[in-house]
Amino acid sequence: MPLQFSTTLRNNRIGQVETTMGTSPVLEIRTGPPPASPSDADTGTLLVSITLPSDWLSDPNNGQVTKLGTWQATAVASGTAGHFRIKAGTTTHIQGTVTVTGGGGDLELDNTSINSGQTVTITSFTLTEGNA
Repeated sequence: MPLQFSTTLRNNRIGQVETTMGTSPVLEIRTGPPPASPSDADTGTLLVSITLPSDWLSDPNNGQVTKLGTWQATAVASGTAGHFRIKAGTTTHIQGTVTVTGGGGDLELDNTSINSGQTVTITSFTLTEGNA
């Protein structure tokens, strides 16, 4: 049987994400699959870099947090979005897959076929703590 946590503990654990990374981390959307680990070097072409709002995640609720505010920026290169990385300074703390809205990726955006100069908008981002 997997470990089970109270709602309070799950909320406290997931709430540490924003606390640890601080205000205004940078979200990078890149081509191809993510590296094996967040500690590995960047891979793929950087398509867009988005400085996230100062308060970028919701308050924890039932072990989940979601994006707050508008996450959008202008693409700097063309390609198909494959993965994202969220960094505090030069340290990558979170990485995952990217799909179009409704596609089930860790992060969803309005269009995965990105052209340089287009506005890229993140439509969905949710983090869920274990057992939530």
